Amino acid sequence: MEELGNAMADQQRSNEADGLHGIQAVATELGISTRSIRFYEDKGLLEPQRVGTMRVYTRREIARLQLILRGKHLGFSLREIKEFLDLYNVDARHLNQTLHLRDQVRNRISELRKQREALDQTLRELIEIERETDKEIAAQR
Repeated sequence: MEELGNAMADQQRSNEADGLHGIQAVATELGISTRSIRFYEDKGLLEPQRVGTMRVYTRREIARLQLILRGKHLGFSLREIKEFLDLYNVDARHLNQTLHLRDQVRNRISELRKQREALDQTLRELIEIERETDKEIAAQR
């Protein structure tokens, strides 16, 4: 059994030297779980190669995963991220992808501004309620 483990570790090191990375190495590098990577694969956002039963990721797949994570961080849905990644495959000059990204970014900025306005209004109302309750408490003492 130990020999099998050593053989798999040797294969993993060989794959990484060839630019192929196992799922655990990718997860560690990006600071996410292997479950997250499998989730993105199940959603069709990643298509790792297989070496036997092992998933292996090229630099291209790792770059796609980094784009997915960045998109999620910026608040884009998986559907929007998939559209963006799909455009990358279709347009060699990436003009369509860039135009689509710009439009999506503009939409996201608009959404965030609306959310900020709503938060600012809520904060103003809560601050006013706090002032009123402070006055009421002071008057009752």
